Amino acid sequence: MNVTVSVNGVEYTRDVEPRLLLVHFLRDVLRLTGTHWGCDTSNCGTCVVLMDGEPVKSCTMLAATAERYEITTVEGLERDGVLDPVQQGFHEEHGLQCGFCTPGMMLTARALLDHNPDPTDEEIRVAISGQICRCTGYATIVRSIRWAANNSGTA
Repeated sequence: MNVTVSVNGVEYTRDVEPRLLLVHFLRDVLRLTGTHWGCDTSNCGTCVVLMDGEPVKSCTMLAATAERYEITTVEGLERDGVLDPVQQGFHEEHGLQCGFCTPGMMLTARALLDHNPDPTDEEIRVAISGQICRCTGYATIVRSIRWAANNSGTA
């Protein structure tokens, strides 16, 4: 079937199988490999992208169902060579180790800050609670998101 999906502000029309998952459409068809694929059960949150600004787990969503939405991947966060404050925060506060969960964490953080520009550390922890990081212990991730909240006008 033909599917037209808007990803990072660009419309893509591709012929795909109706059962193709959004994560595979992004990675394998569009070659946007920043979206990671972890568990296929929506437990890890590695595959999170934004759909009209809301975090969704792309491993349990069909590409065809994304047709009427704007999808944002981690590649879509930076603008004109300038990192999004969330990306800069992860750099400044060392919010990653292996980096596997990082794209999903960043997109979840972006959605949080879009809805709540000054969240508490507890609100940050609740927002990222649907994602698993096996490396950091979350302290640096929370600090990274806090940095982004505090520096949203400077990055």
